Amino acid sequence: MAAYPQDPSAPDTSYLTFWQERHLCTLTTLRPDGTPHVVPVGVTYDPEAGLARVITNKSSAKVGHVLAAGPDGATVAVCQVDGGRWATLEGRARVSAEPDRVAEAVRRYAVRYGRTPAPNPHRVVIEIELTRAMGRG
Repeated sequence: MAAYPQDPSAPDTSYLTFWQERHLCTLTTLRPDGTPHVVPVGVTYDPEAGLARVITNKSSAKVGHVLAAGPDGATVAVCQVDGGRWATLEGRARVSAEPDRVAEAVRRYAVRYGRTPAPNPHRVVIEIELTRAMGRG
């Protein structure tokens, strides 16, 4: 089976370009019983910071799964696909309600998805500290 590894902090140009295009993604977290929970999300990729970011509501199941993993964070994956192109980012997720971190995530979301989300006082950001990247951009 072919492997398509990428350096999460220095991906090749086609891989990075793919992550800059507007695509719906999925986030996979693990429930407390170990089963996967996969949901559609918008994701932004910041290789310089070694992060992927997902904005969401603090009461969402995905936030609950990340928080349930404890202070070391939860192992998660985000993925996108478009025909034969696909990309997966893996790492440790933590939740932040810090206003500056949420604002940066919203700013990046607006750039990638071409719209600024409506204000949400319950918004948080899931920040994924990247450990692995793979795919074909």
